[in-house]
Amino acid sequence: MNVHASALAKAHPVDEAISAFAGDVIGDLARHPKRLSPKYFYDARGSELFEQITVLPEYYPTRTELSILRDRGGEIATIIPHGAALVEFGAGATTKVRLLLERCEFGGYVPVDISGDFLNAQADGLRKDFPGLDVYPVAADFTAPFALPEPIAGMAKVGFFPGSTLGNFEPHEASAFLRSARDILGEGAQMVIGVDLEKDERTLYDAYNDAAGVTARFNLNVLERINRELGGNFDLSGFLHRSIYNRDRHRIEMHLISRKAQSVRVLGHTFSFRPGESIHRFTRWRLRTETGRRFRPIPPSHLGARLVTGRSGLAARHDRGRGRNPMVEDAFCAQ
Repeated sequence: MNVHASALAKAHPVDEAISAFAGDVIGDLARHPKRLSPKYFYDARGSELFEQITVLPEYYPTRTELSILRDRGGEIATIIPHGAALVEFGAGATTKVRLLLERCEFGGYVPVDISGDFLNAQADGLRKDFPGLDVYPVAADFTAPFALPEPIAGMAKVGFFPGSTLGNFEPHEASAFLRSARDILGEGAQMVIGVDLEKDERTLYDAYNDAAGVTARFNLNVLERINRELGGNFDLSGFLHRSIYNRDRHRIEMHLISRKAQSVRVLGHTFSFRPGESIHRFTRWRLRTETGRRFRPIPPSHLGARLVTGRSGLAARHDRGRGRNPMVEDAFCAQ
């Protein structure tokens, strides 16, 4: 165990978030194949890097979804109850939600995000720009159950989950998340979800392999975070960012590839890597469509309307927006 890891061990009991991070890192690096959860992209530095990604010319999802919210926000507003509380899962920056806040009269806004410092800074900015809006930030892992703030208990609830983040989950994980969101929001709540659709491979490849290398720094940042928070000794130069489109499974995959044979220590555990061995970081599924149908019939291994409406307790109500890089913005009602 190195000096930093030893100091961390002596400081127990550690912060709950650090403890969960440590447990997941040690467990996931011991798996075959190795992986690291994408939720750990988003420490303060990772959140900053992701905001840089969203304005890159290659990265179409944010641009496309903002266009949908600008063009169709009025229609979305017509189905949102006056005075409802808006709960955003994985809030990050407030760029998208501001478009809803400008169109709708919400009784409160609850941004939920795992990166507490970034979350609070964004909440402070919203309070200045929307002085009549009550903002109740919740620092939590939105994939796990959490309690909503007491002041919104009597309000109708509307969930907001943009960014095609639903596609980051394996299908069974997506179903579990949506069931959890339904339980958190309560019966009769609504949820607005943004989902990316399948498109040409070059567009997808470029979006996750930008020329400026920001996505590579974003991916590698988790190793730096492990070194800083858990006393790891990852050599960042020993790993390579790689994003590929898996044609057979209709999804983008992001990996960290070991450039050489090497061993890494984290909290007294040693993990060996072969040259070319991958740490699987991220998966984003794409929905497949065909003319004349809202979603084509798809097998259980793919995300889609059947996953949302059939196994999550959410019923589809609306379909919003297409374009050069098609995405959909859907509203669902909890049953």
